[in-house]
Amino acid sequence: MSATTVHIVDDDEAVRDAIQFLLRNNGIATRLWPNAEDFLSYWHPDMHSSILLDARMTGMTGPECFTLLRERGCQSPVIFLTGHGDVPMAVEVLRQGAMHFLEKPFDRETLLRTVREALEQEAHRIEQLQAQALLNHCLASLSPRELEVMEKILDGKQNKVIADELLITVRTVEVHRASVFEKMGVRSAVELARRTAGQK
Repeated sequence: MSATTVHIVDDDEAVRDAIQFLLRNNGIATRLWPNAEDFLSYWHPDMHSSILLDARMTGMTGPECFTLLRERGCQSPVIFLTGHGDVPMAVEVLRQGAMHFLEKPFDRETLLRTVREALEQEAHRIEQLQAQALLNHCLASLSPRELEVMEKILDGKQNKVIADELLITVRTVEVHRASVFEKMGVRSAVELARRTAGQK
């Protein structure tokens, strides 16, 4: 989890430094931003991050920054920080997908626990993205005929039925089936179904 950076976006230097001190002392990598504009100019879709975002800042506010991040495809967990008990704001950002909303002055242990949850969430998201990328690579390696055979295997059809439907020999189906299993990194139709779940 430490490979993921926690970006602290807050226009209060004392708050930024205090959070950074707490997180770094617990082995968590951080980067500080004095305003939302600077952070947005740095952010990119492939960035692995968790974000601590102050709700009320000079210039662009936290919710405005969050809206732009979501519009640009950011799926990283975002924790809002505020010194103002603005319930409507909290409800709105949570509705838009923010992970949590902490009110200043926050408890150190609560903040640390919430950040660790965010890091775990981001690590899981990255793992899923990598698994999907690998699956896409495997699927792209299949020939058109292998894709046809795979679809029928996933439909639970036996080799003879597949051969009849595709007007090929059973032996040819067996060859294609073996190739599909090898390229997809599986040993059975059950494993293939698990591997491709949600792709059909």
